[in-house]
This record gives sequence, C-alpha cells and structure tokens, in this order.
Amino acid sequence: MGRPTLRYELEWKNQGHLLIAGIDEAGRGPLAGPVCAAAVMLPDGFEHDSLNDSKQLSEGKRERIYEEITVMPELMWSVAMIHAEEIDRINILRATHAAMAQAVLALVPAPNFVLIDGRPVPGFPLPSQALVKGDSLSLSIAAASVIAKVTRDRFMIAAARKYSAYGFETHKGYGTRGHLAALRQHGPCPLHRRSFEPVYQLTLAIDEA
Repeated sequence: MGRPTLRYELEWKNQGHLLIAGIDEAGRGPLAGPVCAAAVMLPDGFEHDSLNDSKQLSEGKRERIYEEITVMPELMWSVAMIHAEEIDRINILRATHAAMAQAVLALVPAPNFVLIDGRPVPGFPLPSQALVKGDSLSLSIAAASVIAKVTRDRFMIAAARKYSAYGFETHKGYGTRGHLAALRQHGPCPLHRRSFEPVYQLTLAIDEA
C-alpha cells in the first residue's frame, strides 16, 4: 500500500468544506492507561517526506515527525484523553468516540468536515467521513495517528516513574508477557482498566482470596 495523500482532503475541499480535520486514536487495546485521540488540520499544500501511518514507523521516527509537525505554525492540532476509570464506566468504544469528539471540538478554528480513521462514529458532532485504514490513506489522519501515539506513549513513560513495578515504559500498557507477570505479582494499579478481561479476572481472584 502506498503512502497517505491529500486526496480525500482535496475532494471535500472541492465540495466547499475548506477546513478539513483528520482524527485518529491510540490505546484502544492496552490493559492500562488512557485512550488518546488527536485531531489535525493540515495547511494547504502540506508535504512531509516520511509521514505515514504511525504503526508503520519506528518509535524514533514517530518522535521526530511529532517534533517536526507540532511546531508548524499553520498546522492546527489538539489531543484528548479518556482515562481508565471512565473507560471502565462507559466502555472502550464509547470512550474512544468521546476522546475523538473532544479532540476535534478543541480545534481553533473549528473544522467544517472531519476524516475519521476506522468506522463511522454515531452522533459525531461534525460532518464526517469514516475511512477504514484511514491512517494509510489520508495525510491528516496519518498526522493525527502520530500525534496520538506519541502523546500516549509519553504519558505511559511518565507513569512508569510512579508505577515502576509494571514496565509501562516498555510495553505502554499492552498485555505483554512481562506486563501480565507484573499484574499477577503486584495486582492492578490505578491505571489499569478493570473491565478488561485479564485485569478483571485477576481482580476477581483477589476479591475471592
């Protein structure tokens, strides 16, 4: 598959939507930490030599691209996080949708239209198009994917200093073998999503002990 382009952004601009935002999220699958959404509006004629779907980039390349694009004066971006307690309360899908809405509503100026990575978001507050694998199709979504991923990774690396027993700086909250071993040894911490099955089953075992 080729690199993302401005094809979808230009199609909607040609229909009169002059301010187009791309949205993506990071952190739906982990056992711990927030889900993070980013919204990005790229300037006209935006180009970048290596911007791509964040999953196709090394951690070092994501960090470099993040530093490059977030200081561009004409590039508008915002992020929103929904944390573990709220994820447990409303479920991860609703939490993801809430983070996406919060991120896009924080953009100034407000976009006219939004390109969303993945499937349609019910009740989304702005006109939108959902693009499956949109981070590999749209440069706006690709930029959002990098910003969301780097923002969340930095949060988990910082959290590792407080919750040092879990190795968050390495696995960022995903269910690796080492993370599961730490969970069994220490039990969940406040960052853990207690509604997610491995954590939930462990919590049940602790409660029954």
